[in-house]
Amino acid sequence: MIGISDIETAAGRIAGHVVRTPTVPSPGLSELLGVPVTAKLELLQRTGSFKARGATAKLLSLGEAERAAGVVAVSGGNHGIALAVMAAALQVKATVVMPRSAPARSIALAEGTGAQVRLTDGMDEAFATATRLRDEGLTLVHPFDDPVVVAGQGTVGLELARDAGELTDVLVSIGGGGLISGVAAALRALRPGVRIWGVETEGAEAMSRALAAGGPVPVPLTSIVTTLSAPAVSRLTYEHVRALVEEVLVVSDREAVRGCLELAEHAKVWTEPAAGCLLPAARRVRERVGADARLGLVVCGGNAAPADIMAWADGFGLR
Repeated sequence: MIGISDIETAAGRIAGHVVRTPTVPSPGLSELLGVPVTAKLELLQRTGSFKARGATAKLLSLGEAERAAGVVAVSGGNHGIALAVMAAALQVKATVVMPRSAPARSIALAEGTGAQVRLTDGMDEAFATATRLRDEGLTLVHPFDDPVVVAGQGTVGLELARDAGELTDVLVSIGGGGLISGVAAALRALRPGVRIWGVETEGAEAMSRALAAGGPVPVPLTSIVTTLSAPAVSRLTYEHVRALVEEVLVVSDREAVRGCLELAEHAKVWTEPAAGCLLPAARRVRERVGADARLGLVVCGGNAAPADIMAWADGFGLR
């Protein structure tokens, strides 16, 4: 299990390379949900998502031989962008493997750093390709199955615990589970009374399926939310969520896109559906907990093009 000392070590390592993002009360979301809401604005992080933290922590932990060999990452978008940008900043050669379904903007951003981008027909093939490149000598920077990466993501929770006012419940999106594992480890150490809730979208339910099965299992991926679409969680993240998280809630793609529109209107932030899914889940938590709830939302990223959000909104009849 990741401990608070691991997260504090990661925080010291990545300081100066990443942004200490704002933790702010949201009057608009508080009015919308009827309880006080605090937002951790990780969409203002370098590369537009929390992924820069874990990628930087891992890159800075590498030895000279590993740096010289180069690194490889598999990603539905944000992890690949983060590794490509941070590797370029630290002068490490990077290869990023993405499914063709990844947002075109994400592919372009990774390519723009000078990283080699390889496209595959799906996430399963992307993970297989990254594993093969690791076996050929590159260092795999896994998006969630790595204690150093999880500790780096946990610095989000470290900052939230130190910067937020009183909270009863914190909601965190789940793809492979690296973010929620690190955040939950930090909050359990620093704010042990706070409940942590995970959120997935239908068709990207790797963690909730793992909890039901008693361990990681492969899942079919049909969600439009590619940044949450891990083909399976890891044993590392499963164990953290099983031990530290209250429950994993599942919302529809339509609700996630609607959440993006509501966050833009009421919180004045532009998010991707991986963050938009928090809002429908927050309504459920509010109903369960009651009027005394004080909610924290980890707004994990904002790497969605306006055209994509509008196309999804049209497709779901939300305009």
